[in-house]
Amino acid sequence: MSFWLFKSEPSTWSWEDQVAKGDAGEEWDGVRNYQARNFMREMKVGERGFFYHSQKERAVVGTVEVIAEAHPDSKTDDPRWECVDIKAVQAAKRPVTLDQIKDDPRLSEMVLVKNSRLSVQPVTEAEWRLICDLAGLDP
Repeated sequence: MSFWLFKSEPSTWSWEDQVAKGDAGEEWDGVRNYQARNFMREMKVGERGFFYHSQKERAVVGTVEVIAEAHPDSKTDDPRWECVDIKAVQAAKRPVTLDQIKDDPRLSEMVLVKNSRLSVQPVTEAEWRLICDLAGLDP
């Protein structure tokens, strides 16, 4: 099983918006970066990811689950762009900030630290377990 991180600007799509969609979830649409799109093409139903608020908050605020594998992004007619569907799983008891992640030497190789602009990115199992622990989330 692979783990992921999905970044969103809370003013565009927040954790609360994701939670409100319930088990039906929502397309993770609007991604227009080839590397991020390719990561979504690798995702399998049942895999988990962190939901990360960018901009001012810059923190992991919850976990999500992939509920539909890559398919055409319904927000565009351009066939190059695909997305997955995700649903909210669990809110973080303690949001884990980007500063906390950067300050922890065990997370120094995390894609979020090395390439913070990428909107969809892989997370190693060790990173997943550590951040879940810091956030009070079930791994």
